[in-house]
Amino acid sequence: MATSLASPVSVQVSVEKIYVKDLSLENPGAPQTFRLSEAPSIEIGLRTRADQIEPDVYECVMTVTVTATAGDRTVFLVEVAQAGIFSVQGTTEETLQPVLAMHCPAMLFPYARQAIAHATMLAGFPPVQLQPINFEALYAQQLAGKAAEAGAPVAAA
Repeated sequence: MATSLASPVSVQVSVEKIYVKDLSLENPGAPQTFRLSEAPSIEIGLRTRADQIEPDVYECVMTVTVTATAGDRTVFLVEVAQAGIFSVQGTTEETLQPVLAMHCPAMLFPYARQAIAHATMLAGFPPVQLQPINFEALYAQQLAGKAAEAGAPVAAA
């Protein structure tokens, strides 16, 4: 499937493979945690990275960590590293980074969301349904943070 991104340059992105690179589930307090009267607190972490594996071919990995706690006890912890191999053509140095930071993670997110929901159900809990993520806004925040660290003015998007 080829996708054309809106830019002066005709960028073509195609998915070669989507896969789970790593999946971890910890349910350390079972069976006692099934008897908790309070709802656990849920914390979600997200990291992405991309590496070139061949000319015009990149592996993008999105790692999502969901930690549920009750007081000082971990109820469950699920982490999935959802990955994909993407062919990216027609980019320049300026257009490649946004493709790898926004477009590829957005294509991986539904798979990571499904893996997290399924893993929490396997642990004996209701599925954690991750809310949609605006990867364009996250990328803009990341750029603004880098600009602030460097002391440069931030351009309005």
